[in-house]
Amino acid sequence: MTKILYIEDDPINKFLVKKVLTSSGFEVFEASNGEEGIKMAESVMPNLILMDMQMPGLDGYEATRRIRKNEAMNGLPIIALTAHALPGDKEKCLAAGCDGFIPKPIDVKNFVSQISAFIKS
Repeated sequence: MTKILYIEDDPINKFLVKKVLTSSGFEVFEASNGEEGIKMAESVMPNLILMDMQMPGLDGYEATRRIRKNEAMNGLPIIALTAHALPGDKEKCLAAGCDGFIPKPIDVKNFVSQISAFIKS
């Protein structure tokens, strides 16, 4: 089963994403902040990480940079999943080490195919 780690501080976003992904056969793990997400990534070794970029404390940018420093997670896709979709935000996410960018709110009809494409690439 494909394991996805979703690092997100908003419970409503977590609920929706988990519901959509688990109904499509993914195993979803959740972390509520960047520090917890880094620890969970190291223990779960997911196939993909969905990263909220705006979280209190350790934000998604710094959490992504720290995960990228762990050689055991080389090649692990990290996808920014964020409500911030202003000009330059996608580039900022990619510069931090994200492999892709999906704006919130998610498009429920296309979300699973977007995630699947990142896992296969």
